[in-house]
Amino acid sequence: MEERRAMDEKQMVKVSKRLSRHLRHAPEAIGIELDPAGWVDVATLLRALGRHGRALSRPELDEVVARNNKRRFEFDATGTRIRASQGHSVDVDLEYRATVPPEVLYHGTVATALPGIRAEGLKPMRRHDVHLSSDMETAVKVGARRGRPVVLTVAAGAMHRDGHEFRVSTNGVWLVAVVPPGYLSGL
Repeated sequence: MEERRAMDEKQMVKVSKRLSRHLRHAPEAIGIELDPAGWVDVATLLRALGRHGRALSRPELDEVVARNNKRRFEFDATGTRIRASQGHSVDVDLEYRATVPPEVLYHGTVATALPGIRAEGLKPMRRHDVHLSSDMETAVKVGARRGRPVVLTVAAGAMHRDGHEFRVSTNGVWLVAVVPPGYLSGL
């Protein structure tokens, strides 16, 4: 029996982006349907990818879920269904419960976005929620994806006390509907 080799980083990123597209934004592009909580049967996903020239084996899928540095995907308790942990533009309810956030959270962005953020705060744009991180290092990495990063500090504790609801995804991303400019520093 031939031993399967681990995916290299380039393959991992390529597959992760493909899965993100179909599990977060365009399931219909490969003919799958997410349930109301964003889950799809693993076998259905793998068959659909294969039909569209993007064959992926179950061991490869397992590897992407386990090794993805952002832990973007999760299996259900049975291991038979998969979903993206957050970042959807399609209508799903991930069923994350309201949670008390730490006093401070962070958001990585770029300088060109600052005028809009100063005027309107942080908005979810094409996603369901604004994504925040609990550490500066993660925020720097997020901001660096689009250029030289700027890290904003979010007064999450004050927001929570003022009635804003926070949730945390299974991969540790903090989610909130909006962050008004008055709760931001570093602008």
